[in-house]
Amino acid sequence: MYCTSCGKNIGEHPAFCQFCGARVAQATPPPPMYSAPPKRPFARYSGDKKIAGVCAGVARYFDLDSSLVRAVWLLCVLLGGTGLLAYIVLWIVMPLDPQYPMLPA
Repeated sequence: MYCTSCGKNIGEHPAFCQFCGARVAQATPPPPMYSAPPKRPFARYSGDKKIAGVCAGVARYFDLDSSLVRAVWLLCVLLGGTGLLAYIVLWIVMPLDPQYPMLPA
């Protein structure tokens, strides 16, 4: 950044010029170093659904691949049986993503 009065290089974000003492017009503040990603809703995702969109919604919420979530869910259904109950409960409890409403058939 350069001083508008004397034209000398004064660094990044000073309030005054160290050479002539003139007040430096403040530019826009620097952008934050880290900004959090937008929060995804915990909802069924109908854009990538196979049955009810539960696995796609879980994958989207945790930023995972939906095929991986489906495979783990299938293993839970086949090995323990609790995966089916959890799927049905989430099908009832999770709202449909309002960004992708289901179209009438």
